[in-house]
Amino acid sequence: MQSTTFGQLPAVTITAPDGARATIALYGAHLVSWQTPDGRERLFMSEASPRDGSAAIRGGVPVIFPQFSTRGTGQRHGVARLSHWKLGEHGIDGASAWAEFLLTHEDVPAALAQGWPHPFALALRFTLRPDALEMRYHVRNTGTDPFDFACALHTYFQVDEFTRTVLTGLPGESPLHFGPPLDNIYPAPAEVTLQPGTGALRLAQQGFTEFVVWNPGAEGAAKLADMRDDEWQRFVCIEPARVDKQPLDAGGEWTGVHTITVQA
Repeated sequence: MQSTTFGQLPAVTITAPDGARATIALYGAHLVSWQTPDGRERLFMSEASPRDGSAAIRGGVPVIFPQFSTRGTGQRHGVARLSHWKLGEHGIDGASAWAEFLLTHEDVPAALAQGWPHPFALALRFTLRPDALEMRYHVRNTGTDPFDFACALHTYFQVDEFTRTVLTGLPGESPLHFGPPLDNIYPAPAEVTLQPGTGALRLAQQGFTEFVVWNPGAEGAAKLADMRDDEWQRFVCIEPARVDKQPLDAGGEWTGVHTITVQA
């Protein structure tokens, strides 16, 4: 593991024995880069995104908790992506490299914490395996009262060209050929396959209930200050999620896993 920076933000890079690399900013435990052993970047990052902690990062994998989008009265997409996480355990195990990041309610900035008074502990572990990336997302209610939460791993995949990208495996929507802007929610199968251009990616999930598929299109991108007008052509978001808040008892735990595997 190597300490580095992402813009002005502290970050760490983990490198697997096969040469795969992942860089995670402590701000938001945000995965900002994933390069497979062939040196190919698999995630999209907007060139216009803030990289100083003044706003959420646009691209990579934003971590959503405890609210999805505006489905609630709290902070849009929650507080996790706007808080500074702590680096936990990390290491190399055989052919894998991994690092874990931790966040509790005590780490949330005071201005954000007012809208989320519940004690909690989050752990997000990134594991690089041969031709695969696993993200293990763990939520624990550390308080004495139940709370409702939603969550997602808002993954921006880099594609050769959005309108030539294909997603297969969604119930009732297979194959899904991308063209116009979309912001759709689908019941989550165990896995789907993304063809971003060259090769394919198998996206598997456990514990989540939906896949959210999003791209703003040209008109939507032009309205986003943290995205260049032409960047919509280079990505698609496919995120495992629990979009509606669901209860977690005092002392209760929930785990979701998202595994992305490169296929020939």
